Amino acid sequence: MEKPQAKRGIVAVIGIVLAIVFAASTAYSGMKAGLTVAAGIPGAIIGAGLVRLWAAPQGMRGKNLIQGMASGGESIASGMIYVVPAIILIGGRVNFWAGIAVGAAAVVFAVSVASLVEDFMVLTQADRLPYPESRAIASALTASEAAGDQLGIMAWGFGVGGVMTTVSTQVFGWVNTTLTAVGSAAYRWKFALEVNPMLVGIGFVVGMEVSVTMFAGSLLANFGLTPLIAYFTQFADGHAQVWNAATPIAQLDVDAVAGAYAKYIGAGMMLCGGLIGALKLLPVIRTSLQQTMGATGSAVGGRRLLVQLGGALGVVALTGWLVSGHLWLSLVGTGLAGGLALLFVIVSARMAGTIGCSNAPVSGMTIASLVIVTLVFVLCGWRDGQHTQWLLLFGVFIVTAISVGGAYTQTQKVGVLVNADRPAVRPFFVAAALVGVVVVIGTTQLLAPQLAVGGANPPFGLPQANLIATLTAGIMSGALPWAMVIVGIVLGLVCWLLKLPIMTVALGFYLPMATTSVILVGALLRLLVAKLSPAAQRQARLDRGVSLASGLIAGGSLIGLIGIGLQVGGLVTPGTPSGSLAGVLLLVGLCLAIVGPLLRGRQ
Repeated sequence: MEKPQAKRGIVAVIGIVLAIVFAASTAYSGMKAGLTVAAGIPGAIIGAGLVRLWAAPQGMRGKNLIQGMASGGESIASGMIYVVPAIILIGGRVNFWAGIAVGAAAVVFAVSVASLVEDFMVLTQADRLPYPESRAIASALTASEAAGDQLGIMAWGFGVGGVMTTVSTQVFGWVNTTLTAVGSAAYRWKFALEVNPMLVGIGFVVGMEVSVTMFAGSLLANFGLTPLIAYFTQFADGHAQVWNAATPIAQLDVDAVAGAYAKYIGAGMMLCGGLIGALKLLPVIRTSLQQTMGATGSAVGGRRLLVQLGGALGVVALTGWLVSGHLWLSLVGTGLAGGLALLFVIVSARMAGTIGCSNAPVSGMTIASLVIVTLVFVLCGWRDGQHTQWLLLFGVFIVTAISVGGAYTQTQKVGVLVNADRPAVRPFFVAAALVGVVVVIGTTQLLAPQLAVGGANPPFGLPQANLIATLTAGIMSGALPWAMVIVGIVLGLVCWLLKLPIMTVALGFYLPMATTSVILVGALLRLLVAKLSPAAQRQARLDRGVSLASGLIAGGSLIGLIGIGLQVGGLVTPGTPSGSLAGVLLLVGLCLAIVGPLLRGRQ
């Protein structure tokens, strides 16, 4: 008979594997679409099935450990993808060891801060903080009898996503998966749709409200502002050039107009949304700090955690000094990053209890933090490209800490709900997060040749990373097209007054319409399944649909990541297919492969 320690080792290995899978797939999907899906629920479903198969004696404890480790790995990607690619976009280079050191320090810092407020957040405030995602994960863990069915439908989604991604330009390029229509010179609009199972899965998960709002932003950008700007560019003098290139303004096509001007309107909107979000969080910050300072009786050893906090900041300062060779810059950057991360980790932990990690405005908190750090750097005279690269290194620390803090608190609330041993979960979560740091930094370096590629349909949308790169580099150099940014800020204020989600609308500006349109297709399929299902079966089918969509996301992102690795290594040269018929047929097949099993599925 195997000892319990052996079974526990099996659980740890499964958790590490899932942390790697979710970190890699989330990094890929986040850079592709600007959206991520929390790994807690799919991690719970997979964990329930695998524990029952290989480590049954571990029971609920093993299932909870696995979902916690999956969340730990995924949380790294959900934060780092906002800033790490920005270093590449400004022409810098991601130092592998520096990235790992800063990311690891952020993990230790975030878990230490979150542990200081953990009992207060998940126990004392239990009647005030509902933790919606934690409850959903706990429900998935306790409904273990359905794990086999959920695991099967997820595997189906993985297969469909993997096969369809293989035939696309992301791997072999056998089928033209981008359907495009462009308007005439009199009115230069553009519509595009990329047949991408990963993006359809994301649309199914996030639903109609988010998908429609993003598509509305794309509609305004591609059919409103871009044609308007393009109309005036044709009257420009033949010698007038684009502000950031040598291209004559009068010769700009629709994609060039969007890249040179409309994109920065979206940047202004996202900046506005980030700052408004930060201002709205001020009462939450004040309340959280007051309640945390008033809380007593931490079971985790406050003195030890304070030492960990100091050690984490020491690693960041040392790394910054070694990379930059500038001690004073490193100390200022570390102090700013540590203070801002401390505040926003507490806010992130609290927001996990109110709206869940998937909906937490991590990018908004990061943008607001980086604007503050950038302005301090400018006041100190550190404003060239190299200084921008070092500044973003501190940004990696901030965004990683914010993302990990919320995910950790959400994971520990799951432990409360399923009566698990929370202190025992902590080291497993930290280990998975550290593995996630290595995976995300490595994935970013692998994809580096693809990240800065321009054109009509870039391989990766990188909306948040583009914004961060644009704002920090533009503020540093003073070359930012402020007229466009100010227009975006005004549009953001209009959205706020109309009670529209600014950041979601701005994502529509930044992402290619090919991305937002197919995300909308996924949301429409969810709506179709809901409409065609009897009331008694509707929620069960939608839950199975989320599992299928999680498989689509995992299959599409992992196979896409492998395909790009093969292309970068020269092992695969993708074809350049033309025509749209095959793409249309692929889209129809994808829709049937999603809706059919859900409407036929057992309840």
